[in-house]
Amino acid sequence: MPSQNTDIPPASPSASTPRAVPTIHAPHDETEYFRAFVELVRVLRVECPWDKKQTHTTLMPLLLEEVYETIDAAQANDAPELAKELGDILLHVVMNAVIAEETSAFSMKEILEREFQKLVTRHPHVFGDVSADSADAVKRNWEQIKMREGRKSVVEGVPKHLPALLRATRIQEKVAAIGFDWDDAEGALAKVAEEFEELRAARSANNHANIEEEFGDALFALVNASRFLNVNAEQSLQNANEKFMRRFKRIEELALAQNNTLDAMSLSEMDALWNQAKAEEKH
Repeated sequence: MPSQNTDIPPASPSASTPRAVPTIHAPHDETEYFRAFVELVRVLRVECPWDKKQTHTTLMPLLLEEVYETIDAAQANDAPELAKELGDILLHVVMNAVIAEETSAFSMKEILEREFQKLVTRHPHVFGDVSADSADAVKRNWEQIKMREGRKSVVEGVPKHLPALLRATRIQEKVAAIGFDWDDAEGALAKVAEEFEELRAARSANNHANIEEEFGDALFALVNASRFLNVNAEQSLQNANEKFMRRFKRIEELALAQNNTLDAMSLSEMDALWNQAKAEEKH
């Protein structure tokens, strides 16, 4: 069983007196700040009823939410908010480490050691004698190293719970890193057209199971094409979602200005408002 990190003593329960906030001896020293932060989380695990109840499993949905909030802050180019959200993610990392050390499963020290060694091992072009003069070459080396580390498949390790478009992108990136890929965008786009023809054929046959399969194949092919077009498929769909909601809210406003509601209008009337909303955006 891995030993606990003994650099910072575990917090001990207090009978009734409030616990003191862990002291930071050197406010400008990030190492001391981190050590105090770990101790603070240990105190929370002992003293806070909510924190005491948490497990790795209960924290996972919250961690996922924090990751999405971090992405929002980064895309908004909001540095203060990004710093805040990164801090929230750090809290989750430390909290999970503290929960693990309580049963001697692993410690924060082991997390850092393993990640440190992994980064050194997987960057032989920096810390060894391997040559890699491009980001694509680095990715190829990375996948080859992971296979040597014991993985049985190139696509092993792609998380099942990733959003589907993002997961498709990661799968395709992994196989492309070993050369299983189209030569250019034209090949990828031709595959999109082929998959849509197969979808039409499945629809004509009225085979629902086949329709669903071919629809998935068409989406997968579109993601493949997105890589060659330098488009982030996940973000592209998110942008389309935002655009649709923005325009739909606008046609609701336009209908209200006419003393009308969308549910009382015909499809052609709503479509006319939609075209008006589109024209307003273009101008």
